[in-house]
Amino acid sequence: MMNELAQLVDDLCGRSTGDELWRNLEDTGLARLTSSQGAGPTEAAIVLSGLAKHTAAAPIAETDLLAAWLADTADLPVPDTGPLTVAITDAAVVDGRLTGTARDVSWPSSATVLAARTADALYVASLRRADGTLSFDLPISDMRAVDLSIADELVRRGAWARCNQIIGALDAACELTVAHTSERVQFGRQLNKFQAVQHSLAAMAGEIERARAATALAVSAAADYGFDHPATDYAVTAAKVTVGRAVNPVTTIAHQLHGAIGVTAEHRLWRATMPARNWVDEFGTTAHHARRLGRIALAADDPWDVVVSYPAPR
Repeated sequence: MMNELAQLVDDLCGRSTGDELWRNLEDTGLARLTSSQGAGPTEAAIVLSGLAKHTAAAPIAETDLLAAWLADTADLPVPDTGPLTVAITDAAVVDGRLTGTARDVSWPSSATVLAARTADALYVASLRRADGTLSFDLPISDMRAVDLSIADELVRRGAWARCNQIIGALDAACELTVAHTSERVQFGRQLNKFQAVQHSLAAMAGEIERARAATALAVSAAADYGFDHPATDYAVTAAKVTVGRAVNPVTTIAHQLHGAIGVTAEHRLWRATMPARNWVDEFGTTAHHARRLGRIALAADDPWDVVVSYPAPR
């Protein structure tokens, strides 16, 4: 079944782009796979990484894993069709009103679910749409308050999604680079016949597989325990660190081996590497998650358990 899902993503990306791709994703149920179709994290990971591998722009993570889930948790209505996004920010309460500004909102043309965090609660509202920067001044009575643990899970879901998307993007960069070095000839030899190029390709593959293993652990934890469990928190934190540290060497090697052709508007490489570089800092930077991972290890009864696996369920 998982192979069939991956093949479906491949087929959709192969024959449609832009608005047509989104319509096809909705028609097949992939646009809201977990929030409306009853699928789990394993299926979501296949869709997210598959779309990213095809450099297909579609707000599946924002719509399905974040905005639709948060709206349902807060018992708020959102449109049944069309893309959604989520605006996450800290906020202040002044005279019964919630004020703040959410910046760098992904997919700003979409209907928006606002997630505004205060010291006491996460306030959620359904808005029609937002630009890349969303300033708000809303009566608290018009919003839904949920526990702060929901705010933590929201960020964890976002970090988890970005790890899977980055893996897909890095796979695309690697495949393009392998193909280029096998076809390009310099000094009468294929590029991949040079030892330095072989070492670079091996280093790229090693970084990706290390990141893939950490992401696979995060997918398994989410599937086994849910996104609200400490085991998933640990696994996602570890994955975000490992994936984050892989992005720079992989994208750098890819562009080095492509030479000038890799940055031309016509070439597909930059459509894989640029999103990966953007995603790496979303929902917590690599340094932020590395500090969190250190705190998890210090708080563990036996730090060795953290090194070899995620903590036992509790």
